[in-house]
Amino acid sequence: MKNIGSIMKQAQKMQAQMAKVQEELAQKTVEASAGGGMVTVVVTGKQEIMSITIEPEVIDASDKEMLQDLVVAAVNEGLRKSQEMVAEEMKKITGGLQIPGLT
Repeated sequence: MKNIGSIMKQAQKMQAQMAKVQEELAQKTVEASAGGGMVTVVVTGKQEIMSITIEPEVIDASDKEMLQDLVVAAVNEGLRKSQEMVAEEMKKITGGLQIPGLT
């Protein structure tokens, strides 16, 4: 039974570390762009879009589909980078152990 107590203590410590990292990740951001920097997106570690910047040169009413595609590409890249950042931080806590539902 002594081992179970030790395991529980380690699990509680890991849980506290994960909560701290999640708080920190909410403050961290990544930036991604599309179209050679024509559309730039900033995303938090909680996968929330903080901002989207669109350069005036890319705004063309006759080609709105291109702008829409650039926005989607930039957002998807930003979300991917954010997920990578989260996975890296969680890996530090879990020692690389893949725990379902953590990332």
